[in-house]
Parts: sequence; C-alpha cells; structure tokens
Amino acid sequence: MEAYTEPYGLLGKQTVDAAQALKSLQEELEAINFYNQRAGTCTNEDLKRIMAHNRDEEIEHAAMLIGWLKVYMDGWDKEIGDYVVNAQAGNMGVDGGEDVPEESSGDQGLGIGKL
Repeated sequence: MEAYTEPYGLLGKQTVDAAQALKSLQEELEAINFYNQRAGTCTNEDLKRIMAHNRDEEIEHAAMLIGWLKVYMDGWDKEIGDYVVNAQAGNMGVDGGEDVPEESSGDQGLGIGKL
C-alpha cells in the first residue's frame, strides 16, 4: 500500500490505523475540493445544490476522521485546540499575533509556532 513509507511488518497497529485515517482524510479533502469547484461552476441550480450537498457530506467525513485523529494520534488534540477551536479570521496564528519567546528572539523561524 502506498500509504506506508516504512516496512509494513515493522509498523504497530496504532501506526497502521493512523496511516489509514490519514490516507482517508487526504481522500476526503480531495473530494471536498472537487465538489466545491463543481458547485462553484455549475450553471444548473439543481446540479449546483447536489454538488454542494456532496461537498458537505465529504466535509462531515473529514471532520469525523479529524475527530478520530484527535483521540487516537498524539499531537492532534493540542493542535486542534490551538488552531481549530480558537480560529478567528485575521488571527490564524501563522504570521505574528504571537509573542516571540525571549530565548528565540534572534531566530528567524517560520512563524508557525513550535515545531
């Protein structure tokens, strides 16, 4: 399976489950993009509504997978809290708005938080 970059036999069950969830999330996001573009370009209003409905179903699937990752894969819970739950337009935590810690004040990092 192309989702694995390391030998399958060396991967633990939790790692395999996470790989499946991440691959499924990738597929859901791709489907959201396809349906969103189609909904945005349809000239027939009935077809536009169907494409928007399909997009919204895929968003639900993606959200379910993100919820699974939040519970079962380390790191997601904190980052969802930091960047999803508290998201606001104009303050997405990427470019500024965050104080630079003193110990890294000379660092010219990416400005996307601690990596």
